[in-house]
Amino acid sequence: MSIRPCSPFPVPCSRRAQHGFSLLEVLGALALMALLLLGVYSGVRTATRSVRSGSIAVERLDQLRSAQQFMRQELTQIAAVPQGRDQNGDSIYFTGDAQSMRFVAPLPGYLGKLGPQLQEWKLVSNDKGGSRLEVRFALLPPDGSNPKPLGEPEVLMDDVREGHFSYRTPDLPDQPGTWQATWPDPRLLPRVVRVELKLDGLHDWPRLDAPLRIDPTAGQQMDLLRGLRRQPVTR
Repeated sequence: MSIRPCSPFPVPCSRRAQHGFSLLEVLGALALMALLLLGVYSGVRTATRSVRSGSIAVERLDQLRSAQQFMRQELTQIAAVPQGRDQNGDSIYFTGDAQSMRFVAPLPGYLGKLGPQLQEWKLVSNDKGGSRLEVRFALLPPDGSNPKPLGEPEVLMDDVREGHFSYRTPDLPDQPGTWQATWPDPRLLPRVVRVELKLDGLHDWPRLDAPLRIDPTAGQQMDLLRGLRRQPVTR
């Protein structure tokens, strides 16, 4: 059996059968691969940003709803329990201005096992050009001594661009109550407490109007009863 040469030229058959890529073809393939990888990276980065933005928006909305629910529940359950006394010996039940307020109310759930607590809500600077709404809690000792703070303040709402509190006085027989930026009489309770905030971001703060369930004059009535009990009985 004779072997037939593959070519009349003196070039080995194995070298003729090999075929490689030119430098331009390799560079073109690398450039195309780089464009594909860049497109994939851009898509992944955009998707990651979208997921992150969505998560932040959901967390912000949850914070807003939780803050509104907590604040409405606590304001409507304000108790006619004195938080202290003024220089005349009169009981102080509620103090408030445009940036802060103090009152006594029971906490919900297992947190309320300690009894009614003194709460202070306050708008403070967040060191970012805005404010945050904080709440502080303190126990009221039964012996009438000074309230005992409970831990650090809790943040109810952060990234507040501006905000204020206002208070509606009780209605009179001849005229309705009016809104006040500062509560005028700490011996009485307001009829309604309003919380207005402007937040940074896409979500708006729905104006919160919380009517108190207790009679605004309950504090004075309790003081009057205490005074009557202290009076000696004469025969």
